[in-house]
Amino acid sequence: MPSLDSLLAEELRGLEEAGLLRALVPLDGGCDAEVEVDGRRHLLLSSNNYLGLAGHPALRAAAREAVDRWGCGAGSSRLIAGHFALHGDLEAALARFKGTAAALVFPSGYQANIGTIGALVARGDHVFSDELNHASIIDGCRLSRATVHVYPHGDVATLRRQLAGSPPSGRLIVTDSVFSMDGDRAPLRDLSALAREYHSILMIDEAHATGCLGAHGAGLAEDEGLTDAIDVHMGTLGKALGAAGAYIAGSRPLVDLVVNRARSFVFTTGLAPAVAAAARAALDVVAREPERRARLRANADRLRTGLRALGLDARGDTHIVPVVVGDNRAAVALAEALRRRGVLAHPIRPPTVPPGTARLRVTPMASHTTAQIDHALLAFAEAARETGIPR
Repeated sequence: MPSLDSLLAEELRGLEEAGLLRALVPLDGGCDAEVEVDGRRHLLLSSNNYLGLAGHPALRAAAREAVDRWGCGAGSSRLIAGHFALHGDLEAALARFKGTAAALVFPSGYQANIGTIGALVARGDHVFSDELNHASIIDGCRLSRATVHVYPHGDVATLRRQLAGSPPSGRLIVTDSVFSMDGDRAPLRDLSALAREYHSILMIDEAHATGCLGAHGAGLAEDEGLTDAIDVHMGTLGKALGAAGAYIAGSRPLVDLVVNRARSFVFTTGLAPAVAAAARAALDVVAREPERRARLRANADRLRTGLRALGLDARGDTHIVPVVVGDNRAAVALAEALRRRGVLAHPIRPPTVPPGTARLRVTPMASHTTAQIDHALLAFAEAARETGIPR
């Protein structure tokens, strides 16, 4: 019988041959506009630190103060002895930020989605999910044991037919607001109208919109004036807000039910004090420094326009700029050519994206300068010529 290691090695060879092998790339230092990799500075264009807050002095100070007062860990699940006053303060601030009655913090976005979906629907219910939703939503739908209906990306007409053919109760529509690998937006106005018409719960994942869109950075729902039309708002603290963890926001009964039913909340240790304090500080920075959102948008627009001028397939209309290549190995080659030129933009391949749509997910930050964006465009021009992309 072959050994376990030989079987695993064969699996890894198969991934490598398919252009799907992944490896960790250690950064020497914090997540910033530029990072050090293998002793060399690189322009970072693969981070979700959209507003550049991960190293902000206010967040650093808040984290240090929290460690001094509260220690390093919560020590327990929130329902036992891990609910600190700073968790409650963060949740109250998030509710104000989102314009809802209440909010609840989870240690991760994955936990927030699987726990909340499982708390709202179960066997016998029906959940309707966009085909490009994040893996945490997909897994949450599956784990809920509800009947799952997947509709084509943004296809409101198909969703309407699915809703019309389902029972008149126990229905949940769930979608990303900004899609993480495509950089486009969900048709929230149409979705909210369908939710009302078919008496369905509407849940949106604002992970990649929180801090970036809306008059106050509260997300796509705020940007489109639809906050009150959404039953469940989910978002993360570890992307534009520069900390870690996630939240849901909505009515008080919603939050109370999730506290009691979401297994990923009930059976996990509370958010670390330093992280909770940093996230709370980030909300204040977002409120007092709206210019960060403007710079992020300007950087993304400049980058997308420049990439398209090079003939590259740069998509989306937000701060996420996917450069679709298609072939897995070609995407890897383009990323490697960029890295040789001091630009870190990781290739994204199946199963993260559909087969045949491998890409570089390019994400500028508010902290990038115009000169850095132009340097990235020069590197893309040279790397594209070297690799023959577009073909």
